[in-house]
Amino acid sequence: MTATTRNDTPVAIEGGGVELRMRDVGGGMAVAFVQLPEGADMTPALTGMPGGLCQCPHWGYLLKGRLKMRTASGAEIYEAGEAFYWAPGHAPEALEDCEYVDFSPAKELGEVVDHVKAHMG
Repeated sequence: MTATTRNDTPVAIEGGGVELRMRDVGGGMAVAFVQLPEGADMTPALTGMPGGLCQCPHWGYLLKGRLKMRTASGAEIYEAGEAFYWAPGHAPEALEDCEYVDFSPAKELGEVVDHVKAHMG
């Protein structure tokens, strides 16, 4: 078994107030601790992915804030205190300062993180 805390998890993406910390937790899954400042829109960093959207599924819990998740079929709002599943094909925008923890397939998350790092200004 593997356990980690936010502070013990390495930073994978950082810039403009956005922070994503990521670590493999076993079983082909990774945990991510994510902070998005109000107004952060990840759409530009997802340009070039199919449909311009994140293609990795995520299961998690929104600890703080409100988040709009855009998909090809529309948008949904998530609020602090909600557990979520985000299917492949989404792009987040922080309506307030947000913090969440999610679990995702490690390989797919790594591919998205590499893409985002290459496209963040």
